[in-house]
Amino acid sequence: MTDSATDSGTGSARDLAERLNRRLRHVVLMLRQAGADQPITSQQLSVLGSLEAGARRMTELAAEHGVRLPTMTAQVNRLERDGLVERGRERSDARVVTVRLTGPGRERLAAGRERRIAFLTERFEGLTDAERAAIAAALPALDKLFASP
Repeated sequence: MTDSATDSGTGSARDLAERLNRRLRHVVLMLRQAGADQPITSQQLSVLGSLEAGARRMTELAAEHGVRLPTMTAQVNRLERDGLVERGRERSDARVVTVRLTGPGRERLAAGRERRIAFLTERFEGLTDAERAAIAAALPALDKLFASP
């Protein structure tokens, strides 16, 4: 079944999942391209975003980002080297390594977010009012779809 044949309806759950998967891939690639000339990668920016609300355990970060602990450790090592995060220990269990955002890390996160928002704003300006309304109308369903179970 082609996209044009199913775009007017939802189709089966599998058809919808396949179509959304393709679109999400395009969105991720587009946002990576928007930040390609930035000093940190989109994955590092995502880690900074995970720390915005406060310090997190390394194991939690790895699980949230779907990577193994050694992979997250390498990411955090680079961010720490650049002064964007700091490691700590949990008071109740000194074996637990935590990571928190630094002031420069918060600034880098804000700058990266602003760049993405400006990029998307420019793309949205090329859409009709009806197309922007359709995207806005889909946001609550996407929020529900991506909510943690």
